[in-house]
Amino acid sequence: MPYNINHVDELNILIRYNLNTTLEGIKVHKTATTENIAATKRLFDKGLITHEDGGYLTSLGHDAAEQAQTVLNLLNPA
Repeated sequence: MPYNINHVDELNILIRYNLNTTLEGIKVHKTATTENIAATKRLFDKGLITHEDGGYLTSLGHDAAEQAQTVLNLLNPA
């Protein structure tokens, strides 16, 4: 199954998290794009983040963000 635009939007949210600390989350403001707001809510509904508007990664979310960042780094070598 290929990535669809919702997957891409969710991956773009996950890669914004700092994986070096569990004390740093993100906040998706109501002025964000509708795509980012919807993607963040979907990640919350899937149990990957702690709040509908961002918050912190759950344990499962940390694993997903780590995978997303690894794939991005493989596709975009520095």
